[in-house]
Amino acid sequence: MYLFLAFLLVPIIEIALFIQVGGLIGLWPTLAIVVLTAVLGTALVRTQGRMALANLQRSFAELDDPTEPLAHGAMILLSGVLLLTPGFFTDAVGFALLVPGIRVAVFRYLKSKVTITQFQMGNGAQFRSGPAPFEQDDVIDGDFTEVRPRQDPSKPSKWVEGP
Repeated sequence: MYLFLAFLLVPIIEIALFIQVGGLIGLWPTLAIVVLTAVLGTALVRTQGRMALANLQRSFAELDDPTEPLAHGAMILLSGVLLLTPGFFTDAVGFALLVPGIRVAVFRYLKSKVTITQFQMGNGAQFRSGPAPFEQDDVIDGDFTEVRPRQDPSKPSKWVEGP
């Protein structure tokens, strides 16, 4: 339902803002602002994306939890998509996601809503929260019996109608 509301409300907000800003400053300055924010946003996303990739590589090299660098990279990617989308509302959200403090706040909020059941990386660095379905040392033992068909396999079964 939230996705439906986003796809419904965002274009309505963008149209309303285009009408308001266009009426205030005119058509050509409005279009120039939209193009300028796309170009500026692309440059900012490129530089911040490189930094996020470097942080991710560092976390892998040090065997740290890569969750936060991955989340920052995803938010930077989302901000790039929003900045390339024409509109003032999407540009505002896109530029907001380029601010590291806002990304940290969004990450903390999302982290409080997600429960991690198990995280394992490297040779045994492990984080576990909550009950796991099976431990490493659990053994499941079982027996089986092979069941042979009761009738000749060349004859059709009762489920198939013959000629």
